[in-house]
Amino acid sequence: MNIEQKLVASVIGGLKALYGQDVPAAQVQLQKTKKEFEGHLTLVVFPFLRMSKKGPEQTAQEIGEYLQANEPSVAAFNVIKGFLNLTIASSAWIELLNGIHADKQYGIMAATDSSPLVMIEYSSPNTNKPLHLGHVRNNLLGNALANIVAANGNKVVKTNIVNDRGIHICKSMLAWQKYGNGETPESSGKKGDHLIGDYYVSFDKHYKAEVKELMAKFQSEGMNEEEAKVKAEAESPLMKEAREMLVKWEANDPEVRALWKKMNDWVYAGFDETYRMMGVTFDKIYYESNTYLEGKEKVMEGLEKGFFYRKEDGSVWADLTGEGLDHKLLLRADGTSVYMTQDIGTAKLRFADYPIDKMIYVVGNEQNYHFQVLSILLDKLGFEWGKGLVHFSYGMVELPEGKMKSREGTVVDADDLMAEMIDTAKETSNELGKLDGLTKEEADDIARIVGLGALKYFILKVDARKNMTFNPKESIDFNGNTG
Repeated sequence: MNIEQKLVASVIGGLKALYGQDVPAAQVQLQKTKKEFEGHLTLVVFPFLRMSKKGPEQTAQEIGEYLQANEPSVAAFNVIKGFLNLTIASSAWIELLNGIHADKQYGIMAATDSSPLVMIEYSSPNTNKPLHLGHVRNNLLGNALANIVAANGNKVVKTNIVNDRGIHICKSMLAWQKYGNGETPESSGKKGDHLIGDYYVSFDKHYKAEVKELMAKFQSEGMNEEEAKVKAEAESPLMKEAREMLVKWEANDPEVRALWKKMNDWVYAGFDETYRMMGVTFDKIYYESNTYLEGKEKVMEGLEKGFFYRKEDGSVWADLTGEGLDHKLLLRADGTSVYMTQDIGTAKLRFADYPIDKMIYVVGNEQNYHFQVLSILLDKLGFEWGKGLVHFSYGMVELPEGKMKSREGTVVDADDLMAEMIDTAKETSNELGKLDGLTKEEADDIARIVGLGALKYFILKVDARKNMTFNPKESIDFNGNTG
């Protein structure tokens, strides 16, 4: 019996003892106590006034006293007119939770051989920076979604696509080459992903300084500010070098590839630590460096079949005007691929690896259009689940101070955030004396559980589709609606 059922049975017993009347269970109305009053559940006593032959307050008082004396689930009560507010005893909640814990399959349907296979993609980090607050929301939503889909009797494959190639990766590589003096995670004492993120920020600072200098030169030659900015950005030597590095990477230049592998390995070691702390896992990780060529192949196949077309400059496009959309670039004029190409290639590899029945992408709402297009392209290219793919679109996470920007170094780092949550949980627990008498190991473990539990709850309690503001202090408030 759950708590409500126990209370209904006790109220029926109380009415019989107090007023000698038998009452059907349907007549006993329990509802959630309004937040301005103390209590968990409220009994409406108006239906019992006929049998008590007393006023609503006295009737509620008598029933409350009976329940407190005879029902162990009731710790306290208060009366507001004809409403009896009941506070449930801690022991009743603990008994309920222990019952759920003992029943390992509580609310869970086990998958069978014939269950649908659902693949869920989440995380999707870039190897030019550490995971940040936006990734925290993505990972926690993806992991929670996987748990729910599995609990509903589906086979689930949790997957991640790592964006480990592209111009943004080359920016970090070039900055390290130019300004790094051979710095490594060991020599700096930094996690690998943090070290590489610092060089991404460094590239942006040097690039902005370069653009500013060039703009001043072009403006002195008579150009207006906008023209000078466009020309400066196009002629920035640093950006030209980054683009050249990308072309070399795609041409398999051994020196560029060796640097790329070394720096990416630093990042992966850092990511693994962050995922472990967050409690997030994957069944299969794909890498864009392995999937983009597969995507190019599928695009060329689509070109041959007349699904796509080539422009005079050599770039390849999809005409989606028939679907009410526009023209979508699939391969640049220099032959390098775009995100869409990579997603097509990843889909090809996944479909070869698994008999996917449904594909769910957990990606922010700024990519809504991208997935609308991807669904159409995958369907054209013959992927059975293409048309029915699900984009689990979620809102952005902002801070009380506003938006975060990776290249400017104004993001909230996931590692720093988790460490701050654990420290805050420890401080608050110490102030309240909740860690008294524990060993350091026990206190640290409790602080970790409370801190990360509070973080997960704060993120997951908000409707995924809504933008949210993350406030670390609010999330760890021991008195609020928190984990």
